[in-house]
Amino acid sequence: MENRPTIVIIGAGFAGISMAKSFKHAAVNVLLIDKNNYHNFQPLLYQIATGGLEPDSIAYPVRRIFRGYENISVRMADVLTIHMAKQEIVTSVGNFNYDYLIIATGSTTNYFNFDKVKNKLLTLKSIPDALNLRSFIFQNLEKALVAQEHGEVSELLSVAIVGGGPAGIELAGALAEMKRFVIPKDFPDLNLDKMEINLYEASPKLLGAMSEISSAKALSYLKKLGVKVYLNTLVSSYDGTYLQISNNEAFKTNTVIWTAGVKGAPIDGLPNEAIGTGNRILVNAYNQVSQTDRIFAIGDVAACITDKEPKGLPMLAPVAQQQGKLLAKNIVRLTKGQAMKPFKYYNKGVMATIGRKKAVVDLPKWKFQGTFAWIIWMFLHIMALVGFRNKFVAFFDWMSNYFTYDKPLGLIIRPYKKKDKPTNT
Repeated sequence: MENRPTIVIIGAGFAGISMAKSFKHAAVNVLLIDKNNYHNFQPLLYQIATGGLEPDSIAYPVRRIFRGYENISVRMADVLTIHMAKQEIVTSVGNFNYDYLIIATGSTTNYFNFDKVKNKLLTLKSIPDALNLRSFIFQNLEKALVAQEHGEVSELLSVAIVGGGPAGIELAGALAEMKRFVIPKDFPDLNLDKMEINLYEASPKLLGAMSEISSAKALSYLKKLGVKVYLNTLVSSYDGTYLQISNNEAFKTNTVIWTAGVKGAPIDGLPNEAIGTGNRILVNAYNQVSQTDRIFAIGDVAACITDKEPKGLPMLAPVAQQQGKLLAKNIVRLTKGQAMKPFKYYNKGVMATIGRKKAVVDLPKWKFQGTFAWIIWMFLHIMALVGFRNKFVAFFDWMSNYFTYDKPLGLIIRPYKKKDKPTNT
């Protein structure tokens, strides 16, 4: 295997895992690098944050995924920079050479003009984020139980969610169900009349990438659950106590969850001209990075700008998975001196859930909502999890929640405290 081309893949998300698995029988050596030793199923992070699932239900060790893959090696490391002239990457565990480099580093939170106060915000981009959010919510419930005897508790109980995309509405729905079914059982002495769940979206509709009927139905579901939804509403500032709205109103809370946007997470060392809007790496139809020969980018971090897709393809798991599978075939073609094939995205549909028996599904030729949509959503998400145990545990926990109206995982194992020091980045 010493004379085989070396493929280095940075990132063990949907794109990186999909691509690496496609090399199983190829005559190449693959090195997969990620800062974590696990692959996590990001669409279900809100379930971790609200106590519906434990982290090991949606995470799976990367090394275990590639047991039996003789041509694939795994390293846990931070990638620091790329030396294009040397065809080398610099990492926290040493330098590695490549014949072909694939950047699949995904996305990170985009705070926009809230960057200076990001330490006061809660996010939902990783498993540590989800655990921090869970701990913070339950810590506030414990504090509110004591504080209600001699003071105001609305700041501790109320939650503001900024962003009306899938992450925002799914989290809002889950929190609303917690307020109705879970918290009264665990905190029977707590007055929940002071608990508000507000969702703020700057655009005229929720779920901007979905159909009008799905957007309207999601709004209806949230309102029925007691969530206050504010459309066409910009948040202007946050000082840790009051969230200021553009119409000069303010909402008192110390729990502001930011789901308002993401941006690409590129690696240092690429040409400046290769970084486009939203910090995404500009690629051609073959996912080849602009102004490079042997570097490619796939998934959320990549953007192929065309007349049909002026902002690039949507930052969705199916896009990443399809890009990974095709690029693996294209790399094999390159090693054989053959021409690559351009990428074409096959949209199989998008979906979101708002709570128990409440979901919306947009397929290319069919749109539906309600219980059936929720069943389809649950089935597809369970099947997408890596590992039989994860599928079984997730299914068992969801069925238990369904029949008991409960989410029993309210542990504060690792108490979370926001950083007080402001950031200048």
